[in-house]
Amino acid sequence: MEQKFVNKWVRICLFNLLLVAVLGTAMRYKIAYSLPWLPQKNVLNAHSHFAFAGWLSQILMLLLVRYLSFQKGHEAINFRKYHWLFMANLITAWAMLLSFPFFGYNLVSITFSTLSIFVSYAFALAFWKDLNRLETIGLAPAWFKMGLIWNVFSSIGPFFLAFMMMQHINHDRWYLGAIYFFLHFQYNGWFFFACMGLLMSANRDRGGISKYAFYLLSFACLPAYLLSILWAKLPSGFYSATVVAALAQFVAWGMILNQALKGQIRSLRNLKSTERILFIIAGLAGTVKFLLQAGSLHPGLAKIAFGFRPIVIAYLHLIFLGMLSMYLIAYLKHNGLVLPGSWRRSGLSIFVGGIVFQEVLLLIQGLMSMFYIPTPHINELLLLSAIIMLGGLMLLNWGMRTHAAKQAMQVS
Repeated sequence: MEQKFVNKWVRICLFNLLLVAVLGTAMRYKIAYSLPWLPQKNVLNAHSHFAFAGWLSQILMLLLVRYLSFQKGHEAINFRKYHWLFMANLITAWAMLLSFPFFGYNLVSITFSTLSIFVSYAFALAFWKDLNRLETIGLAPAWFKMGLIWNVFSSIGPFFLAFMMMQHINHDRWYLGAIYFFLHFQYNGWFFFACMGLLMSANRDRGGISKYAFYLLSFACLPAYLLSILWAKLPSGFYSATVVAALAQFVAWGMILNQALKGQIRSLRNLKSTERILFIIAGLAGTVKFLLQAGSLHPGLAKIAFGFRPIVIAYLHLIFLGMLSMYLIAYLKHNGLVLPGSWRRSGLSIFVGGIVFQEVLLLIQGLMSMFYIPTPHINELLLLSAIIMLGGLMLLNWGMRTHAAKQAMQVS
């Protein structure tokens, strides 16, 4: 796969992340001030669907295919089919971005969200077949395959929601359970396992700590879904499975961190200062995530976690921005897909600062709401954090575009 093609799609993905930030800023502005013509729920649906399909899934699909192009025997692969799959995913993501804010859940938005799922099926099948054709090393293929399995599995949630709508079933717990099902197997399945595959792609070992961590996380992912529905008053047997899953995930993450600290993960060697900071932030966010999951086993903490919306939002953004997005941007930078430059460096610094600022604010808001204490000017401050992140991404995208334009002029 040509480097020029990869660079083009990286720019598209980062532009999509910028659009995610635009929607987030618009929602924060509506909360802090007023935009009566903007339907908050519809924009929230567009924000979440586009964040998943237009940013995380799009960039992961690209990086997984890029991984294939470095493996022995890749010359036999027809990479053109991935061009069409990338474009199909982009079209469905943009269609959801444009339809949800104006129409909410209607025939258009539901059609394109369904088509997006089918595109993910097609990608999983194509990538799995090509992965089996190549002579790969290490455990990265196993991580990738498990991520694809969870991606397909997560679609049960949206299809169950569609079934409920068709049958006119109004059941709040089933509705929430279906949403959390999709979120869990996207966040902790598809996104996490694909990122881990990229992290381990330079390692050649198939055993030892890496293998045990992979097995623990793979077997724990399914019962760990129960952590998302502890409010459903699970039977004791299910609760026991949840405890085992949470502990298994925490132990596995500890194994991975131990590998990283000992320098046993080859892709984390020879890092530049900015890359190291981004990887550290992603690692810390991941550690907090697994700590919070283990802590939610306590009934009192679980009630707090699910009972206060700011805490839920803080947790989801911690994973989406602090863990996954930071890791992927660090990976792009480490692999020369985000080249050094003043605009790009400043944009990244501002973006990271905005993420940290937002998480601190959401934490304060969540803690204050637990004691029913209002937080002065919190909505205005959260809007400011969204503007900071948006500004950073604008600089990053501007730097990427100007660099690409200069390269094109030099070639011509």
